[in-house]
Amino acid sequence: MSKKAKVFRPTAFAFPYLAVTAVFVIVPLILVLVYAFRGEDGTFTVNNFQKVFTDVENLRQLGKTVGIAAVSTAICLAIAYPTAYILASNPFNKMAILSLLFIIPMWINFMLRIFALQSLLNMIGVQKSYWAAVIGMVYDFFPYMLLPIYTVLSNMDKSYVEASRDLGANGAVTFLRVTLPLSIPGVISGISMMFMPIFSSYAITKMMGDANTSVIGAKIANLFENQNYGNYGYGSALSFILLLIVLVVVFVGNFLTNRTNKAPKGGKA
Repeated sequence: MSKKAKVFRPTAFAFPYLAVTAVFVIVPLILVLVYAFRGEDGTFTVNNFQKVFTDVENLRQLGKTVGIAAVSTAICLAIAYPTAYILASNPFNKMAILSLLFIIPMWINFMLRIFALQSLLNMIGVQKSYWAAVIGMVYDFFPYMLLPIYTVLSNMDKSYVEASRDLGANGAVTFLRVTLPLSIPGVISGISMMFMPIFSSYAITKMMGDANTSVIGAKIANLFENQNYGNYGYGSALSFILLLIVLVVVFVGNFLTNRTNKAPKGGKA
């Protein structure tokens, strides 16, 4: 009898990724959780979590973070949707424009781009402030809002738009009743990809904002920079709570996206 041939499975390519994920993602998260339940004397405690929920400053700073994230996300959406719509609706070389204006600048180091933007704002008289920090957020995260919306609009079945026009709908009605509902998954994806990282992107608010615009990530960084177990524990507990908030946002975004994708495509004539 001939030996049974070994079957190579493509899933084998996933093992290196799983190993890297385990070492650089799962293990650090476990360490964060361990430190979150560790007191100043090294014993088990839940005081770190109690301090997170009883410290009024945390709630105040979390509210500031949500406010900056909401304003920045709304501005990005207001700019990105029309841009994506124009790129997806016209026959010019879209990939060249996307690469030149939105993708290639992301190859430049993050800090260099923020320094350049800060210098430009200083030249025109815009000093460190709330709105300077918002401009920095919009500038840095704009591609994360644009690309998902553009992908959905460019891959949308154009027959729906043609059918709407054949039935006598004008451009505005077609957009509101056909294009906009079909692009909602891209909008939700863009909001999630931009809203969540702002919670931890304290470098932008630190460089371009004032004392009233620091995000919750800045406080976590300060707690770890103090280098003692008490601050490590408090910072780890705050980081863990922030992680749970991010996971809830991801879950809600995925739920809304799946619900939109499963919505009935057709209707009564």
